[in-house]
Amino acid sequence: MMGKIEPFSRQRAKTMTDIRLDATDRKILAALQQDSSQSLEDIAGKVGASKTPVWNRMKKLRAAGIIKRYSVELDAEALGFEACFFVLIRTSEHDADWQNKFLQALLDRPEVQEAHRLAGDIDYILKVRVQNARAYDTFYQALISEVKVFNVTALLSMEEIKSTGALAL
Repeated sequence: MMGKIEPFSRQRAKTMTDIRLDATDRKILAALQQDSSQSLEDIAGKVGASKTPVWNRMKKLRAAGIIKRYSVELDAEALGFEACFFVLIRTSEHDADWQNKFLQALLDRPEVQEAHRLAGDIDYILKVRVQNARAYDTFYQALISEVKVFNVTALLSMEEIKSTGALAL
């Protein structure tokens, strides 16, 4: 299992309404979004403050849940993951048991990079990164063997034009 199962979007960390962000906090966050591996000294220099106050602010932002984690971005294609599929899922099931089973199936599959519950005709959209179409089919067969879905449409991304997790601070 890759993570703890919690009901969809019911558990939230503190948000910006729970903590007041000033210009220095935003500069720190922008610097971390650009490259979270840079040294504390480099971040402090970009922010125009000394290391200790910047470190204290970073700890505060982490404790408040605004900084969720530090990670590294890998080049998927360089590692052999050349196919990116956007998977549109419609279901006739909407009860809590089905949702928990579906969530667990997604958490158990590292191929799923993103999953969103939608408003409208499509219930869920997944971003699935795999080596090739055959690997996608293996993923698809495993998913539908575990959870009942009404309709699945897979869209192959021909080219990634823009991809970022950075927020416009």
